[in-house]
Amino acid sequence: MLARIIEASVRNRVLVLLLSGIVAAIGVVAVSRTPLEALPDLSDVQVIVRTDYSGQAPQIVEDQVTYPVASEMLKVPGAATVRGYSFFGTSFVYVIFEDGTDLYWARSRVLEYLSAIRGRLPDLAEPSLGPDATGLGWIYQYVVLDTTGTRSLAELRSYQDWYLRYQLTAVEGVSEVASVGGYEQVYEVTVDPIKLRGFGIPVTRVMDALRTSNEDVGAMVLEMAEREFMIRGLGYLETLEDIESVVVSATDHGTPVRVGDVATVRLAPDVRRGVADLNGRGDVVGGIVVMRYGENALATKAKLDEVAAGMPEGVVVQAVYDRSELIHRAIETLREKLLEESLVVAIVTMIFLVHVRSALVAVLTLPLGILMAFIAMRALGLGADIMSLGGIAIAIGAMIDAAIVMIENMHKHLEHAIDEKRARAGGEPLPGDPGGDVLHTRVLTPRERWGVVVASAREVGPALFFSLLIITVSFLPVFSLEAQEGRLFKPLAWTKTLAMASASLLSVTLVPVAMGLFIQGRIHREHSNPVNRVLIGIYRPILERVLDFRVPV
Repeated sequence: MLARIIEASVRNRVLVLLLSGIVAAIGVVAVSRTPLEALPDLSDVQVIVRTDYSGQAPQIVEDQVTYPVASEMLKVPGAATVRGYSFFGTSFVYVIFEDGTDLYWARSRVLEYLSAIRGRLPDLAEPSLGPDATGLGWIYQYVVLDTTGTRSLAELRSYQDWYLRYQLTAVEGVSEVASVGGYEQVYEVTVDPIKLRGFGIPVTRVMDALRTSNEDVGAMVLEMAEREFMIRGLGYLETLEDIESVVVSATDHGTPVRVGDVATVRLAPDVRRGVADLNGRGDVVGGIVVMRYGENALATKAKLDEVAAGMPEGVVVQAVYDRSELIHRAIETLREKLLEESLVVAIVTMIFLVHVRSALVAVLTLPLGILMAFIAMRALGLGADIMSLGGIAIAIGAMIDAAIVMIENMHKHLEHAIDEKRARAGGEPLPGDPGGDVLHTRVLTPRERWGVVVASAREVGPALFFSLLIITVSFLPVFSLEAQEGRLFKPLAWTKTLAMASASLLSVTLVPVAMGLFIQGRIHREHSNPVNRVLIGIYRPILERVLDFRVPV
């Protein structure tokens, strides 16, 4: 069957070359669209349920929020582990699913069960799902600095919260941009208990007055002169004076009691639960970019450079953690290894065969085999990271073995074919034959030369195909690994297997066609090369001694 495939490939060589070009183009597109990452994602499939319960102690949060939510999450299909953590005013419940569970299916199931328990939680508790990311989603971190020294941490935090964060969140693949450090400005109303007692007003009335006064309301429409006018009330509080003017109550004489009469209103920083420090020089404002599961980590850096240009004068964005550098180094390593391997193959082929164009056969099949591996990776949903690229780097050395052996075998068949034609001519010089140890393929007709291609490829092609296939399946035991071990090593096993399978397919399709196209012109006999004569002189006595050795009975 393999012999027939070789014959069919040579017979339809134009079609093979056309398909190879199409595959190469598809491979380039697949490489450009393959998600790039530094490391394989070893984290479990998990969904985080965060519930804010402002002002409550951890024990209350545990009893009223964490325990009910965690108990309900135990019912979620596919949930392997449920872990709950209670902090001051905040509850976290981690739902970890079995291996192989789709992340978005898991999020939908958690949301479904969360809606069922929503009525049993306190009114002020606000549950929400965490970002659709994994533990490897932390891809970029930056700080916002003021070079002029005129802006406070509160102003820098406002730039981060109301400009940078929204710009970066709009980037495709970004799940969340978390702000850290600085001071988050709030309107602080500090009530005076003595004044409240004097007016006979409870503090809850102040809270209700502020809540009800900070909203817009809408009414019906008013038709006048065949026109409709929409009626709405503007009631949002915008300044400190607006807050101070909110009416809380009235005295017995009808005098209104405002918030400013019983409290002090000011801008103040919110309570901080942590700080961000840069190189021990003090507090800074920063942001953490979290990538969505399975997305490209390199897209964020380009967007940040774009939006940073729109910051106010003197405000700069400085990266403190950028995973794209590691990704670029991993890609550069593969590129260097591919170039080095191609050069080594070309040099070795030229040294031993003294034929430059023969090296093109091996050099051509190497990148095409890698592109075919990337096409399969894209189809299987595999990303490119250090481990998967490492699998390709491991396979590079073995991928070109078949091409080298087939090239050398064709040289031997060309020698025999030209010698036979010389013999049939009775030793007379042939047209275009240089004579001696130097041979020229123009001695043979195109039909004869392509016949040599088929004969030489049929002789060693099937054996080489199966030898590469055996190397291909050598990593099959790695696919039996599970959990974190499987997530770490399976990308390497996949890419190595796919690259070797691609090389096996090319060895019986493209390589025979490439040999017929490139192995032309002058060729030299094997024994005429001084390097070959030295090596043959070294290993032939050893081989003869081994073959003459007899084991005594």
